[in-house]
Amino acid sequence: MFGMFRREADVRITHDRQPSRTLLGGFSTLGLAGLTAADYLVDHLELEETGHVRVEGLPSITPFENGRPRHPIRLFSRPDVDVTVLVSELFVPPYLGEPFATEILDWTESHGTEEIAILSGIPIAHGPEDHRTFFIATDDYRNRRLEGSDVPSMGAGFLDGAHAALIEQAIDSPLGVGVFVTPVHPQSVDVEAALRLVETIEDIYGLGVDSEPLKQFAEEVRQYYTELADRIERQEVEMPDDRMYM
Repeated sequence: MFGMFRREADVRITHDRQPSRTLLGGFSTLGLAGLTAADYLVDHLELEETGHVRVEGLPSITPFENGRPRHPIRLFSRPDVDVTVLVSELFVPPYLGEPFATEILDWTESHGTEEIAILSGIPIAHGPEDHRTFFIATDDYRNRRLEGSDVPSMGAGFLDGAHAALIEQAIDSPLGVGVFVTPVHPQSVDVEAALRLVETIEDIYGLGVDSEPLKQFAEEVRQYYTELADRIERQEVEMPDDRMYM
């Protein structure tokens, strides 16, 4: 295996291939926009599963398809595509955000990854004019990727959980981190929000991703992800939500 790390938080990363210079991540949060977008990127770019992350001590889920189980947090890549995609179907609660982020950052730094881009929806009240993607990014990520971009910055507010820990720890490190967020309707899988995130990543990274088939793709997995969203909502009942305000 190319790398295996373990810390007190019992977060372990196993990967059998050198990760790319860019890590893109989508997590299970209400609305599932980031997760749906990341899953679509994996499918459209025909990436291969090349590793996984284990977080011990959490209420676990074991996804399966056609009778075959899989790890809930998986890493995907391909030799000729310079991104590694992290797909997390397991909800990482805010209290584990810091150790989870520390493990991810240590792993990426030790393997030459230069930047991390996180895709996420935020369940806030919004009007039609807010149906767009915003960013929160460290200065080095902003200078490298967002100069001349049409993506606006998010107004004053705060992050918490894994997203907050990733970007806070990156402020004083050579690793650039950008969090791309868009408002979501949390009651179900927000396909339109996922579409906005995919289009933003395509504009910034030029991966050759066609976002049009996303609606059909998302419809195929809507029932599955709706059930997952219900699980996440039940898990969040006694936990503070990730919060961000414009």
